[in-house]
Amino acid sequence: MMKPTQSIMGKKTNFSKVNAGSMADIAFLILIFFLVTTTIHSDSGIDRLLPKLQDESEIGLVQEKNILRVMVNEEGDLLVDGQITALDELKETVIGFLDNGGLTKLDPEYCGYCLGDRSITSSDNPSRAIVVLSYDRKAYYSSYIAVQDKLMAAYNELRNREAQRLYGENYTVLETKFVQPGTSDDSKILIKAKIESIRALYPIKLSEIETK
Repeated sequence: MMKPTQSIMGKKTNFSKVNAGSMADIAFLILIFFLVTTTIHSDSGIDRLLPKLQDESEIGLVQEKNILRVMVNEEGDLLVDGQITALDELKETVIGFLDNGGLTKLDPEYCGYCLGDRSITSSDNPSRAIVVLSYDRKAYYSSYIAVQDKLMAAYNELRNREAQRLYGENYTVLETKFVQPGTSDDSKILIKAKIESIRALYPIKLSEIETK
């Protein structure tokens, strides 16, 4: 007989013990089951690299006509190739530079899709065109961000144009579709190929130099 563990008013009361060992085993098995059967889906995204901070000497070997120099000074003024420029004019200036296509048709790197002025004093090809952004360390961060937005808007406008020509939809739409949760893996492969082909036409070659 089980020993009485409590006595109330002379009455003996028996308490049975609950074996919790089997409960812990069951919980552990359930945990292992979920760890084994759960799939964590991960996509390989298409990232935009941040501009590389460079020294002026690193760009010295590039032809000057293939470099567009954009500067934000201490007062927040914007200078493009040494000329004071309004922020609202920056995007069109960058587009004209990137889309110039200054090489002749006989050159193997001639840009057949460029719609610019084809000036021999401006960039040869979008693949050679480099935008160098220099900024004073005392410049307002808001000015720096505003300039960055205009630069990226210029690249996106050109990429949208070519994506419409080749695929009938904007480059920015393709990027949005790629990251949407409902997009299938097969569709992502096709979209990624389109995105990379457009990026090859207008690669972002944006470098930064901090002035002291």
